[in-house]
Amino acid sequence: LQARFEAVRTGVITSPRDQAALREEIRAMRERVRAGHPSKTQVFDVKHSPGGMVDTEFAVQFLVLAHSHAHPALRANSGNIALLQAAQDAGLLAGDAGADAAQAYRALRQVQHSTRLNEEATHWDWQASSEARAAGLALWTAVFGAGAT
Repeated sequence: LQARFEAVRTGVITSPRDQAALREEIRAMRERVRAGHPSKTQVFDVKHSPGGMVDTEFAVQFLVLAHSHAHPALRANSGNIALLQAAQDAGLLAGDAGADAAQAYRALRQVQHSTRLNEEATHWDWQASSEARAAGLALWTAVFGAGAT
């Protein structure tokens, strides 16, 4: 059963796609998610604010769906951090965008886990989150283009 699942999964993620159409579909999907989780405070929501975890997750999904046919390392079900590194290693992200986004995602995930364990809101001060937020926004821009946030 697992082998059949992996065969289907690999077939789906390696299917040829129109990258422009895929980019637009994912951007639109992100906007729908953002509309469903509006920020009501002046703090950074680690999951849903621009530059947060969801932006990184959508960017990773685009990279996987758009490039896994040519880059087998993107086919692994290894998590967002490893997939960002694989995209960086494959030359799909300029400079340190993948490594920076992976580090930011890890930090945001730690905040998310900590606040959930303490039954607190997953919000982080704008100033404290500026570096992580900037890395998430840089990844989003690298993948989806300027003005796509």
